Amino acid sequence: MFNKKEKVVMRKESSIEKSEIKAFLGPGSQFEGKLVFNEIVRLDGAFRGEVTSHDTLIVGESADIQADIQVGTLILSGRFKGNVKAKTRVELRSPAQVDGTIETPALSVEDGVTLNGTITMNLAESMADAKAVEAGGKK
Repeated sequence: MFNKKEKVVMRKESSIEKSEIKAFLGPGSQFEGKLVFNEIVRLDGAFRGEVTSHDTLIVGESADIQADIQVGTLILSGRFKGNVKAKTRVELRSPAQVDGTIETPALSVEDGVTLNGTITMNLAESMADAKAVEAGGKK
């Protein structure tokens, strides 16, 4: 009856609930400086500077980030220019645009992501961290 085709996009839902996010920079917001946090943070606005955490940083589709980032996990869907060092993993979700360096033991990239840069995956460091934790040491 209708010749209109509907495009259904199935997106893998994050295991992170909205209630777990402790700080949020919304669309249209701008921030410049150093961001340090211990729980999950989401950025959907413009950010310039440095980000440091052992937890998760979520960068939404509307975000425009120029930064040096050191986090546990990075989930990126927006525009990013800079350097990333993630202890656990980096997830690049469509329509992310990345221009920079990524250092992580685990990387996932969805179709539709634009990635221009250098990737370093050092599994030995990640395994050494896990063994230190199992042995009761601190990392």
